[in-house]
Amino acid sequence: MKRRRAILLAIPLLVAVVSGLAVAQYGRRFRGGMPGQMPADRAGVPNWKNDERFKHDVFTFVRVEYNSGGYGRRGRGGWGGWGGWATDFPDSDLNFSYRLQQLTSLKVTPDPISLRLTDPKLFDYPFLYMIEPGAGGLFLSEEEVAALRRYLLNGGFLMVDDFWGEWEYNIFYEQIKRVFPEREPQELDINHEIFRCVYLLKEKPQVPSIHSWAATGLTWEPRHGDDAQTVHYRGIFDDKGRMMVIICHNTDLGDGWEREGESEEYFRAFAEKKSYPMGINIVTYAMTH
Repeated sequence: MKRRRAILLAIPLLVAVVSGLAVAQYGRRFRGGMPGQMPADRAGVPNWKNDERFKHDVFTFVRVEYNSGGYGRRGRGGWGGWGGWATDFPDSDLNFSYRLQQLTSLKVTPDPISLRLTDPKLFDYPFLYMIEPGAGGLFLSEEEVAALRRYLLNGGFLMVDDFWGEWEYNIFYEQIKRVFPEREPQELDINHEIFRCVYLLKEKPQVPSIHSWAATGLTWEPRHGDDAQTVHYRGIFDDKGRMMVIICHNTDLGDGWEREGESEEYFRAFAEKKSYPMGINIVTYAMTH
C-alpha cells in the first residue's frame, strides 16, 4: 500500500493502550440517512483534529461497498437496494474510530469512509471492513474479484464481520474462493498473536446483536440455527504467512461498536470486554504486519 509505511511510522510498533476499557457511554443514537453519507451531527460522536502536517498519514476506517446477489436473507438489494454493506452505519464506524484514537497511540481520522473495491483510492488505505456478506448476499463482479486479490497480495488487510450459520458462511466462502481459489481459510487458535497483540483475550469473543441478546440472553443468535452457536475466527494467509483476511463468523463485533450508548449492561458485557478489544487487536495486527 503506498501509504502503509508512512502510517506505520506515525505510531509505535506496539500500540499503547489504556489498561482496560474504562470508558463512558456518550451520544444519542442516529437512525436513518443514506449509506456513505455522514450525518451533520456525527450521530453525537465527539470530533477531533490531527496535525495538518500528517493529515494523509492517519488511519482511516474504510467500509467495503458491495452488490447483493439476490440471495441474502433480506432479498434482492438488501437494505432498500443499498445492500447489507450498510449495516450499522454510521454509528459503528464513528464509534470505533473514536475509541481507536482515544485508547491507542494510533492517529485516526474522525471521518470513516466507504469505497467500492474497484475505486482507485482503495490502495491508499491498508485496512478494509466488510459486514454481513451472508445476509447481505455478497456478490463480487470479476473486476472486484481481481481488485481485491491485487489489494490483499500487495499488503492490504480485510476484516469480515457479522454473519451467522453455515448458510451465510457459504455465501461468503463462494465469493472469497473466487478471489483466492488456491487458498483455504484456516481456523485461528486462541494462542494466535491476533488474540493477544494488545489485549490478552482468553477466549474467542462472541458478540450477539443487542436485540437478540435482549430477547434470549444468549451470546449467539438462535434465529440463524444451531450451527450459529460456535464462534469462528478464520484467517487467509499469503505465501509468507501474513494474514490478509480475518473472518469473524458467528459473531457481530460491529454491533458492540454501534450500540455502546444504548444499554449499559450490553456495553459492559460486550462492547467493553469483547468488541473493542478484539477490534483494536485486529487493527494493530493489520498495521504492524
